[in-house]
Parts: sequence; C-alpha cells; structure tokens
Amino acid sequence: MLRSQTIDKGSAMVLAPMIGVIEPCILAQADSNAPSLNAMTTACTAPQGSAAALVESTLKGVENGQATRYPLGYTLPVPLLQLFRQDASGNWVIDDTTVGRLVRTVRDSPRPVVLYLFSTHFASGAPLERVLAQDPANLMHTRDGPMPEGVYGEAPIHHWTLARTDTPLTQRRIQAAQALMDALCQLPAVDIVKIKAVTLLGELHHFFPDFEAGMGFDGSYRITDYSAASVQGFRDFLRQEFGQVEKLNRLVGADYAGFDAVQPPSRDIRTEPLQRFQDHIDAYAHGSLPVTGWAYTGPGHDDTPRWVHVYRNGVWAGKAPVNQGRQDVLQAKPELGHANTGWRFDLDFKHLPSGMHRLDVFLETRPGQMSAIGTRHIAVMDSKQSPPPTFAQQALPASTPLPQGMQAYLEMPREAASYYYNPLVPLWHAFRAQQVVTYLQSFNGALQPACLAKTPRYMHQIMPLTNPSWDENKFAAQASLRPLPGLHLGVSLYGDATYGQRFDRWYARSGHTGYGVTEFHPLKPMDATQVRNMLQTHAQRGAQFLSFFMEPRWQGQLVERGHNILSIDPSNALHGSDVLYRSMQEALPIAPTAQR
Repeated sequence: MLRSQTIDKGSAMVLAPMIGVIEPCILAQADSNAPSLNAMTTACTAPQGSAAALVESTLKGVENGQATRYPLGYTLPVPLLQLFRQDASGNWVIDDTTVGRLVRTVRDSPRPVVLYLFSTHFASGAPLERVLAQDPANLMHTRDGPMPEGVYGEAPIHHWTLARTDTPLTQRRIQAAQALMDALCQLPAVDIVKIKAVTLLGELHHFFPDFEAGMGFDGSYRITDYSAASVQGFRDFLRQEFGQVEKLNRLVGADYAGFDAVQPPSRDIRTEPLQRFQDHIDAYAHGSLPVTGWAYTGPGHDDTPRWVHVYRNGVWAGKAPVNQGRQDVLQAKPELGHANTGWRFDLDFKHLPSGMHRLDVFLETRPGQMSAIGTRHIAVMDSKQSPPPTFAQQALPASTPLPQGMQAYLEMPREAASYYYNPLVPLWHAFRAQQVVTYLQSFNGALQPACLAKTPRYMHQIMPLTNPSWDENKFAAQASLRPLPGLHLGVSLYGDATYGQRFDRWYARSGHTGYGVTEFHPLKPMDATQVRNMLQTHAQRGAQFLSFFMEPRWQGQLVERGHNILSIDPSNALHGSDVLYRSMQEALPIAPTAQR
C-alpha cells in the first residue's frame, strides 16, 4: 500500500516557472548542413547538450541580478509521448537523445526543479500520439461511442480514457516515465536532490463534447464514460456499495433484477423516451441546481464582498458572496474594471416537494439593504411528470432599486425550467470521480524509482469548483482533490483563486497539510505589493512550489515557438501578463527595487 509522504512545511516555497524549453531546445534537431548554429541551438543539441542554458537565460531576466525572497527554480515539463521514436522495423522505442537532454538539464542547471511528467488531453504533436488516437480502447466514450479528436482554441485534444488502466496509452505513459526516471537515477546524488517534486500526468478528468465552450450547464448532456468496461465497472461499484440489489432498488426507486441489469443514466426525460425513470440524466439530475449571475457593486470588495440572498416561496434559502471570477462578464463589460463579479448559490432540491416554486434573488447593497435582482418560477417534477401544483408565498423582504453605479443580473435558472432528481445519478457521478482517483493512483503506483523514493509526488489537477459557470460533475475531479495515499495536492489556480479567499476557505477544510500550485495566473494586472502579498499568502499557507507559464528568452530575446497565451511574459499583454512580469521583477528581490 502506498503511504502518505510528509511535507516539510519549514522549507521555503520554490518559485518554479514552467519555461517552454521543449520545442525549441529538447526536441530541436541539429542541422549539420547549416553554415553555423546559434549559441542556443548549439547548447541544446551538442552531444552533451541540454536546456539548462536556456533555463538560466530566461530566469536571469526575472531575477534582475538580485537575490530573491523565494528559491527561483523551474518546472521541467516532460511530454511523455514525445519520448518515443520509430525504429527501422517500425517499432516504437524510447528516444535516448530526448531523454538524455532532459536528464542533462537537471544535471547542468544548479536550480531546484519540479519534474512534470506530462501526458494530458492536449496534443503534444508526438507521432506516437496520432497512432494511439486511432485505437478506440484509448478513448473516452459518451453514450454515442468513442469521442473523436476535439479542439481547444487552436490546440487539438485527444479524449484519453481513464476508465481502464490496461490500455496501450497507459502502457506507453508508464514506459516513458520509467525510462526517464531510470536515467535520472544514474545522476549523482547531488543532482537528484535538486528534484523537489514530481507532478503526474497533468489535469486528469472526464470529458464532454465541445471542451472549449461546453463546460457549463446548457445543451445536451453528453458526458463520459459509457464504454463497456466503464458500464461493467459501474455495476461492480454498485455491487460493492450495496451488496444486495434490493438495497439499491429501495434507494433509487427501481426494480432491477440484479446489478447486471443496471444501465448508467444517459437520456433526458424531456426529449427522449426512457425505459425507466432511472435512465434520466442532465446537469441537475444529481439533485442540485445553480442559482447564478453577476453583480458589479463598485471597485474593490474582494476582502468584504457583497452578498446575494435567495428566497424560495418567500422563505430565505441562503446566500452567496459576490467574489467569483467571471472573465466573460469582464470581456463583455470592460468598463467594470475587474472580473470578480460572479456569484453562485447551489439550491438542493432533492427533498423539495414537487410543484412550481418561486425564487427571488436580492443583492445586499449594504448591511440590511436589499435590492431585487430577479425572479424565476421553476418546476420541481416527480418521476411520473405529474402536473406541478403551486405553493403559497410568504412576504418578501423590503427592497429598494439598485443604487446608482451598481449593476446586477440573474442568469440561472431560466424561467419555467423543470428539474428532475434521479437518485441513481449521484452514484454514477461518484463512480466517475472514483475512476479519476483509480487511474491516478495506478499510474503513481507504477513509478517507484528508489532514487526518488523520498521526493514528494503531486497530482496536477483542475479545480472546476473555482469557476461559477462550470458544471463540475462533467469533469468528475472532486474526489481526486481529497487527501490520497502517496500523493500530495497539486492544483491549477486561476483568477481570484490565486489571491482571494475562496481557495483559502476550501483548503482549510480539505484535510491537506501542504500543496503545490501546478499552474498559476491571477488573470489581471497586479502591482509589486499585490504580487508580494499573494506569494507570501501561499508560502504561509503551506505551498511547497508555485509554477506558472513563462516564455523562453535567450539573452533577453523571445525565442520563437507556439507561445502560450497564459505566459507571464513582458511581451504578452493578455490578462495583464506583461504587468505581472514586471511586478514579479520588483516583488521577488530581498531588497525591493525602485518603483517604476
């Protein structure tokens, strides 16, 4: 059994930017016919070449010649499927040249390093990747079959399965990771100790069509995984949970003859015929519906946010703070000046009586002062689709119009929307979430090199719950964010999750005793004082490393490659990345630099 590792919280948080060295250096080809090679290419492709010089050149620009508050290292991304080449017989074998450059980068750089064993749905351009994508056994299945290649922006996406751990894809991932680790273990101990953490696979989760725009609650509900192995796995999961099918039947209101008669829910009762009610699924069938929208209450309020109050049939149901990131609202209304206008209240309707319910939403513009945002009538339906009765309404609180300068909007639910609770759906989502955990732990368990036995392992996980407009059940990543034996929490934080209180509140009740930030971007410009305070908060909370994307720079010049739009770089104006770069330069030195 894997044992949890103890994090040394007394050690300093390492700043470990993920520098884009793979394409221009690690995978670079030396051209012997060229009249001359520039110094960077020579450093990369020489017989003992590595990316260490490019890492150093890039980080020198951040340090600005001064000692930093936190150890400044780097994250070395290792695209696992790029570690293969095809030999003369057509067999896929480990590319020793690429592995050698990666290992020598660790050897040649004196800096601490986070080793990122990367193999996610985002295509890396590896030739083997295209072969693996042709095998349905490697792909996620919706109810309609294997998912074809998708796209996010201009980046191709392969919907790799996690329903099985015996796929050709998994075997290649493990083969590549073991080859790299075996090679690293040949280094002297003085080099191996530079590896402060190993992060695994990248963001691992379930899928749905239109990954770029389909993360919300709208549209047909097509989630994964409905492959034969997954369907059987769900039945086995239920058998283990309940023991006797009669217990399952009592919970979900069904009459299954046995566990092998259970089919995962996959159809919408509103538009499709069902064999039984338990076939129904949509974004709300697990028994909760989001009441969401946005509100602009003036500049600030990150520390003391306004509150939105929700009433059901005139009775107070709960409240939610106005502090969640809504980049879409800021894009549509740049005059607001910041994105932290979102709010979301999840209304549990599992035990509500069937009928037409009225929801009234108010913005508390100042203590005790309410302004109405909107009203919705929703139908909570029973399994027989009986006509919903109406309910008596209690008196609502007094309210006044929104003060001048404030704006607010109620997005969800839609008027006259209907909601059906299917007790089988929470079990289906729990099983899907467990699939993520099982795959992650299986991969981790397959990699146990002796030389890195004491090096902490981290997941590299997405946190859908930090985005109020996302349906987290589509990703099914929740269980993987809990404490797991042998693994530490590694999370991608964006927007207000990097500097606000939401991640802090979640982390305080998560049970974790330390974490790593595997991707990081505030998605807004910040001055040096704000950056300094943000980094200090993470360090004091227990972050062991903090990684963010950076573009490679050689002697101050940007290295040409497919640039990441989230890179914190002086030439990238998106999301204030250029301002953040300059603020980092000011915030990191132990002796603060002069103000701009």
